[in-house]
Amino acid sequence: MVTGGANSRSRGGLPSASRRGLFRGGPKEVTSGVRPGSRPLPRRRSCRPMAGGRAQGSRRAARLPEGGRLMAPASRLLALWAVAAVALPGSGAEGDGGWRPGGPGAVAEEERCTVERRADLTYAEFVQQYAFVRPVILQGLTDNSRFRALCSRERLLASFGDRVVRLSTANTYSYHKVDLPFQEYVEQLLHPQDPTSLGNDTLYFFGDNNFTEWASLFRHYSPPPFGLLGTAPAYSFGIAGAGSGVPFHWHGPGYSEVIYGRKRWFLYPPEKTPEFHPNKTTLAWLRDTYPALPPSARPLECTIRAGEVLYFPDRWWHATLNLDTSVFISTFLG
Repeated sequence: MVTGGANSRSRGGLPSASRRGLFRGGPKEVTSGVRPGSRPLPRRRSCRPMAGGRAQGSRRAARLPEGGRLMAPASRLLALWAVAAVALPGSGAEGDGGWRPGGPGAVAEEERCTVERRADLTYAEFVQQYAFVRPVILQGLTDNSRFRALCSRERLLASFGDRVVRLSTANTYSYHKVDLPFQEYVEQLLHPQDPTSLGNDTLYFFGDNNFTEWASLFRHYSPPPFGLLGTAPAYSFGIAGAGSGVPFHWHGPGYSEVIYGRKRWFLYPPEKTPEFHPNKTTLAWLRDTYPALPPSARPLECTIRAGEVLYFPDRWWHATLNLDTSVFISTFLG
């Protein structure tokens, strides 16, 4: 078991504006984005990597359930759901933007949310009560309905389907990168997480957005209105399948907004290092480690739904788990 963070170091630099990845990083490196004309954010701090090789990310196309014998009513309903979710992903309900929901067997939300939700927060209250102290979930501070409409499956594929995107492995470190067309990622790799897979077997789209190519989308996003003195916002945009997520890590303060789907968060304060393995997925941690934690060792946790924004302070440990196929955007304050 590996833990760490106390003697971590940040690394950063000034990427050339001509380089492809003005939005750098991914699940493991939160230089995840830069604002045009700004400098990149420091990389995510965490424990030192374990020795060993890295597995190549695999690509698997979603398959329809095969027909055959007559089924019981419950089995027939399950098959009908699978056909709707896999064969016709663009025809989902308006509320999910055409992205697949979690479906049967999906990971449940927490029994009790332990992060406060605020719909009437003032800037003074934010600074005094949360900015440097604890996470908070913000509601109703911005209207991103236009951005949300543009993030439907159909519209993103129409606008960016042929654009090459960079995927990162979904473990604490982002060593392995894969470039492929966005449409190929959505149609072939955006499937529910295999519970037996390691983090370096899972490819994840988050953070490596080319600002120039994606500017027509990002200009419609309204970030949370509360800034911190001496910081500038930097965006990271992501789409990931149900059951995927990033293991525990920490970096500077920021926000994360869910556009479609649900994202479950687990958070520890800087002085309380969680027990985790950097190459095991959050799904595996939830299954293997979480149930044995005594109440005093449990993290703060909550599920963020579409339209909600989570704020996390500087150096807070956090891990994420997408309960549905989720579209999300983070605003890092660097």
